[in-house]
Formats: sequence, C-alpha cells, structure tokens
Amino acid sequence: MLLSTTENIPGRKIEEILGIARGSTVRARNIGRDIFAGLKNIVGGEIEEYTKLQAHAREQALQRLQQDAAQMGADAVINIRFTTSMIMQGASEILAYGTAVKLS
Repeated sequence: MLLSTTENIPGRKIEEILGIARGSTVRARNIGRDIFAGLKNIVGGEIEEYTKLQAHAREQALQRLQQDAAQMGADAVINIRFTTSMIMQGASEILAYGTAVKLS
C-alpha cells in the first residue's frame, strides 16, 4: 500500500475516494522511564526513552491506519497526518489519519 503526506501519488490517478482511514494507540509512561527522565531533565539533553516510546507509538498508529485502509480496499492513503492528545496524566493518544483511495 502506498502512503503519502501529499494530495496525490505522482504518475497515478485517483479513481475513487473511499473515506478516512485512521489508526491510533494510547501509550502511558512507566515509572522506570519516569525516574530516568527526571534525572535527565536535571542535566538536560534528549530523553531517549520518551523519544523511543513516541516513535513506537507513531509506527503502531501508522500500521493500524494501513489495516483500516486495507479493510476499505484502498490502494493508497494520501494526506496522512499525525496528531496527539493527552488522555490523562501520563497517557497520550497518537492518531494517524488520511484519505483512503483507489488508484487506476
């Protein structure tokens, strides 16, 4: 399946718009990461544990987006976007969404 943040796929024609495809995941921090992050916050620099957590969450949301689009019979998803929101203290949702399309 082709994935794109643009409005079209170069060299391909959009035959049909199937609808919005989406995928999300909710992730919570854990005490081990929080302790290390707190120490890292004192000395400064990137908090790699949270960077890895967010990267994994984005990949999972993107995989779920692809699964949703495949269930619609899509060949591609265009205009893909990511958004995040805090669900509760220490837990965030990552949402990936885009337009599922059939290509000719």
